[in-house]
Amino acid sequence: MSLGQQLHPHLPFLRRYARALTGSQNHGDAYVRAALEAIVAAPEEFPSDVDPRLGLYKTFQAIWSSAHLEDLPVSAGGGREAVAQARLARLTPLPRQALLLTALEGFTVDDVSYLIDMDSSDVEALVEEALGEIEAQTRAKVLIIEDEPIIAMDIETIVRDLGHDVTAIAVTAEDAVREALADRPGLVLADIQLADDSSGIDAVKDILAEFSVPVIFITAFPERLLTGERPEPTFLITKPFQRSTVKAAISQALFFDEATAPA
Repeated sequence: MSLGQQLHPHLPFLRRYARALTGSQNHGDAYVRAALEAIVAAPEEFPSDVDPRLGLYKTFQAIWSSAHLEDLPVSAGGGREAVAQARLARLTPLPRQALLLTALEGFTVDDVSYLIDMDSSDVEALVEEALGEIEAQTRAKVLIIEDEPIIAMDIETIVRDLGHDVTAIAVTAEDAVREALADRPGLVLADIQLADDSSGIDAVKDILAEFSVPVIFITAFPERLLTGERPEPTFLITKPFQRSTVKAAISQALFFDEATAPA
């Protein structure tokens, strides 16, 4: 099997990580392209003594560490990118990377130790630091779109534990749109398959047609949303999920949203 064939299944998830790390589809995809170009230019330098997925992320980390968003000038025009850069300036890169690599991407502490060249104990400390710093910067009203009562209750508990308010729990697309328009949330957590066979994707499209809000999709089939053939979500959680994964995604989504109030 060629190197390209080995890496191909992991690319959608690297793109997810890159977008969560940068808060931008364009920025995230640009870093992934740069990593792939580096691999193509020098395949002999690709780490051959580790799992291909670990080697892929290691290459990406090298690209990211050489030129990340903190080094870019803050946009004078304001908006989402300026907010992202301002908040990123208050959160050092390594804690953010450690948090996302463990909580979102599911790497072990030892894996992350390899990826960012730090001791395992230091990685654990970075994760705690990142959670604390991000939670201190954000607070929002959250709409949950989920038709499974137990899952919805679990997500609601996570949201409230982070210090946010839940505006409603919607079980159909129609309910979701109605609740969103009645009390505009600052974040939407959306399942894809809903109670009446309606689509969470359609609900989100209708909501976004009315106003802008960060969205985190929750699905058992993330590859269906990471096809590269249409606009894709920046934040995506795979079912079954870990509570830490949901916390990390919520924190990152609000971290990059200009409407989110300081906690």
